[in-house]
Amino acid sequence: MARWCYRHRLVVLVLWVGTLLGVGAAGSQAGTDYANVFSLPDTDSKRAYDLMTEAFPQAAGDTDTVVWKVDEGSVRDDAVRERLEPALKEIGAMAGVGEVSSPYTEQGATQISRDGRTAYAQVTFAEQANAVPKALVEDVVETAQEAERGGLQVELGGQAITRTQEPPTGLAEMVGIAAAAIVLFLAFGSLFAMLLPIITAVFGVGMGMMGTSLLSHVTDVPEVAPLLGSLIGLGVGIDYALFIVTRHRRGIQRGLDPEESAVTALNTSGRAVLFAGGTVCIALAGMLVMNMRFLDGVVIGTSLTVVMSVLAATTLLPAMLGVLGPKVLSRRQRRKLAANGPESDEVTGAAARWSGFVQKRPRSIAFLAVVVMAALAIPVLSLRLGATDQGNHQESTTTRQAYDLLAEGFGPGFNGPLQLVSQGGDTGLLERVEDTEGVAAAVQLPVPAGSDISVIQVVPTTSPQSVETDELIDRLRDDVIVAAGTETHVGGVTAVFKDFAAVTGERIPLFVGAIIGLGFLLLLIAFRSLVVPLTAAVMNLVAAAASFGVLVAVFQWGWGAEALGLGKEGPITAFLPVIMLSLLFGLSMDYQVFLVSRMHEEWVHTKDNARAVRVGLAETSRVINSAALIMICVFSAFVLSGDMEGAMAGIGLAAAVALDAFILRTALVPAAMHLLGRSNWWLPDWLEKRLPHLAVEPKEDVPTPVKAVESVNSVESAVPAQRTGGASAVHGFLRTPDGEAVADAVLTLVSRGGRQLDRVDSLADGSYILAAPGPGSYLLAVTATGFAPRARHVMIGEDPLVYDVELAWEEQVDAVN
Repeated sequence: MARWCYRHRLVVLVLWVGTLLGVGAAGSQAGTDYANVFSLPDTDSKRAYDLMTEAFPQAAGDTDTVVWKVDEGSVRDDAVRERLEPALKEIGAMAGVGEVSSPYTEQGATQISRDGRTAYAQVTFAEQANAVPKALVEDVVETAQEAERGGLQVELGGQAITRTQEPPTGLAEMVGIAAAAIVLFLAFGSLFAMLLPIITAVFGVGMGMMGTSLLSHVTDVPEVAPLLGSLIGLGVGIDYALFIVTRHRRGIQRGLDPEESAVTALNTSGRAVLFAGGTVCIALAGMLVMNMRFLDGVVIGTSLTVVMSVLAATTLLPAMLGVLGPKVLSRRQRRKLAANGPESDEVTGAAARWSGFVQKRPRSIAFLAVVVMAALAIPVLSLRLGATDQGNHQESTTTRQAYDLLAEGFGPGFNGPLQLVSQGGDTGLLERVEDTEGVAAAVQLPVPAGSDISVIQVVPTTSPQSVETDELIDRLRDDVIVAAGTETHVGGVTAVFKDFAAVTGERIPLFVGAIIGLGFLLLLIAFRSLVVPLTAAVMNLVAAAASFGVLVAVFQWGWGAEALGLGKEGPITAFLPVIMLSLLFGLSMDYQVFLVSRMHEEWVHTKDNARAVRVGLAETSRVINSAALIMICVFSAFVLSGDMEGAMAGIGLAAAVALDAFILRTALVPAAMHLLGRSNWWLPDWLEKRLPHLAVEPKEDVPTPVKAVESVNSVESAVPAQRTGGASAVHGFLRTPDGEAVADAVLTLVSRGGRQLDRVDSLADGSYILAAPGPGSYLLAVTATGFAPRARHVMIGEDPLVYDVELAWEEQVDAVN
């Protein structure tokens, strides 16, 4: 597939562009039909909602509020009425506005506060909030606020009004992409290479979001689904392309033809991307065990975007690699390759030094990492699930001002009234409710003639997000209604979110158990070890606890929330833990697979745990850190989305990725694996026989090693008899600077991908023979007791390569001939 896409690149590009434009046109024509279905079956609030729907089958469109307050006097004064009444009349005459209930009518007398300084009017649109034209909402806001004057404040609240405060569409995505572009340019040093992951992610996210909008017409998809889909899609889309492009560039730098390098990159890193994308989708599908209709739509939107991102990385990306050819390298890198030839496979630099440091001090590093993670996890003990509302908006917004004016004039509970709904009704219940602690006011609402539904609206004395309001709901359900002997249900937005949070809390253990168990099984099959998946499961839980600790500190405790433009503190949105845990476990699995697969590969060939962990960390930490930095930029940018849930998810996931990549995967995991030693790779024989085989990386053809003979006077003459087919070999002698033979040295031949191909000991006369699968570039590593280890890049042709090595006591070694 990769080779076909590379060679037919123009066809692939045209197909992708045409499909994106076609799906985009269909999405624009059809529009969206998002539905926020928060209610849960078999809950008290759901039964109340069903009865309300029965009593009011012709429910009107979205109802928003115009609130005004005078500093002195009363809102009933003629000077105030002369400014507000014409404005309300003009709003009521606008096309798309159903009606306006004014406090200056007989029916609206209760819409003026007791002190007479605050009043409100309700504006009912013909459509629900997401269907109301934004231009109409802006006209309503402008007309109402034109009535302001000195001493008269006019603000507006409601779902439709919130749309006027949203930043430009795509701002968060653009900021995230720009930040990712900077990171990619610093990592690659090439403009073309930097653009590849971004273009790939944009195509994947575009297809996913357009597809989600079309699916909203056939199933319930919440408004937050496309936002979360673009958030996770950009992150994984850029990262997956980063892994493949990095492998491709490395192949070219090590002497491969661009086409072969692209095919190899897709056959190695591309396989890992498929595995990683699959694990993310499986983790997202774990939300289905929660049995919540709201989350079903989130699973559909986010999974579709991840699938499209994987498809773009494995088909569109190789086509673009074919268009660029060697230009995927910077000019400086191409000149260096032409002048100096292919690079060596030897890992150097900061990553190698850090890996060696972790090996030397695993206990200290593990202790510090655990302390940091534990400290960050402490706030999670105060986690409280609930719902955000306009009271959490920034103080400068009109919706927050309207919310505060209503709370000040009519009481904190006015913004979140409860409805007590029963069939048949009981007039005695109203008196009991009025005398209940925590109730500011209770009134019997009128219902359509002929209906046997009874509705009592209850205004709490406390705000919708307060613990006292939750306690009032429990008091009404467990004491007041039971004592009245009626079958009455407590509904309203506040009650719905309370039930949602309660059900979420009950089902999260099952959900966490499901995704951890599945992740454990996948890693068990992939790495043939019990300890590696167990370590990963523990690390995932640690990362989740620490990231939620950050979330609680910022959004629930309010540490820096206003400074970051996140609004007022409040409870964590009830559905967010489930979504975040799904995404976090999926992304953590990506990093774990990428890190441990290289360690496992080294362990299989050397059975040296210390070397396996050191080499695996040295070769993968830089890419993991770059990928994590990109995700942090993308996720953090969603603070600018204008959506509180999007901001929470962005901050929470950015913190989770930062902690996972920079502390867990590059510090705590390798330190723990050094401490555990060979136990990392333990698997009972009976389980080994029963487990299926799942290879993240393709198998390399390893030839039968060419054994050195006991006495070699002419190594060159012995080689042809040992060769079969297209295989080749490298042979020679090991000497000291004085010309003495070096016996019992260990020589290893390593492939371009880092796989050990052959390993022998030098004989008494210093001779050695290593088998190679065929012509190409390889790494020859030599270690000997008392001598400094050496690694050299060798190019083997059709004929055996004669390569003598001089070992020295000093650090610098020169290769002879």
